[in-house]
Amino acid sequence: MVNIRMATVNDLMYMQMTNLWCLPENYQMKYYFYHILSWPQLLWVAEDHDGKIVGYVLAKMEEDSRKEPPHGHITSLSVLRTHRKRGIATALMRRSQLEMDTVFSAHYVSLHVRRSNRAAFRLYSQTLKYEINGVEKGYYADGEDAYDMRCTFVKPLKESEEGEADSATNEVTDGVKALEVS
Repeated sequence: MVNIRMATVNDLMYMQMTNLWCLPENYQMKYYFYHILSWPQLLWVAEDHDGKIVGYVLAKMEEDSRKEPPHGHITSLSVLRTHRKRGIATALMRRSQLEMDTVFSAHYVSLHVRRSNRAAFRLYSQTLKYEINGVEKGYYADGEDAYDMRCTFVKPLKESEEGEADSATNEVTDGVKALEVS
């Protein structure tokens, strides 16, 4: 059983270790501190029955207030290989997306994914319903291109419009509120 919970400052070192074990893109500790101090609601961890961090999502809100509408960005998502294929990444993403929507009134969330990372692309496009917004040539340090992907949140209708719309449109995109992990 895995527990999904909001990250604390005490988790940052373990989040960084998970990042170093799993991903080629790594961040200095000050970057993790910046995220948790600025957007603590958007950082989530998965811990196993022993309390060991086995996955995390590091996310933020767009900082340029001139860019409308407000939107979030997934900086990094990682799950240890020993804990993959259990829905952990999906649960972490959905939890962070829910907070972006409810706390920060984000209209959408963006992320970048390596063109060669088929497993992540499948998670984002099929499971989480992200769409390709574009391709960023040479985005990664090794020169690989990245898909710029977005997932738009469906906003609740105003009371005056409710009678005109289908009730399914009142939910956050594709079950963002579902948080169960088996």
